[in-house]
Amino acid sequence: MFNEILKAFIETCTMVFFSGLFAALGGLPLGILLSLSRKGQLLENKWLNWGLGAIINAARSIPFIILMIAVIPLTRFLAGSSIQVKALIVPLTLAAIPFFARTVEIALNEVPKGLVEAAKAMGATPLQIIYKVLLPEAMSGIIGGLTLTLVNLVGFSAMAGFNGSGGLGKLAIDYGFYRYDTEIVLITVVIMIVLVQFLQSVGDYVQRKIFTH
Repeated sequence: MFNEILKAFIETCTMVFFSGLFAALGGLPLGILLSLSRKGQLLENKWLNWGLGAIINAARSIPFIILMIAVIPLTRFLAGSSIQVKALIVPLTLAAIPFFARTVEIALNEVPKGLVEAAKAMGATPLQIIYKVLLPEAMSGIIGGLTLTLVNLVGFSAMAGFNGSGGLGKLAIDYGFYRYDTEIVLITVVIMIVLVQFLQSVGDYVQRKIFTH
């Protein structure tokens, strides 16, 4: 039994790590574009901001279990299957990107405009302002947003267990729902709580380190 629990734990960590990584790579530029296209910002563009915002809101409004089913063709195309651990990374990433993009947008919007104006007055280009002013100033908030995204992914990965692909969610369903083994369910719940606490603690620590430097 220990080996099964360990295998499920590793599968959950794999799903959370890779989907979190891909969500960060996709959500960071999207969040930057959302923030900079707002009224009065460096790349003000009303229609671009409206269009991106509408797409992100639509994506965030879809329950994960429905999203996972809706993107099965895309999952099969990218992963070659829809029921393996690597396949679940596709819907998990698609669910996490819009959430993380919003947190990046919020973090960037909290950067004092005076800093941007000062950089512009010194002749900095938009790209220099993004990399040398906005991102460093907003990094603490971005780390906080990434931490929230990873915590959400732990919950999503458990729901993904309904399709029988793997992870702690599948273990809990197999033993709790089909075999009425409440002990295994309690063990998986405790492991997930510890995992969430660990991710939150690491995120808070990194956030404090960045905030104090």
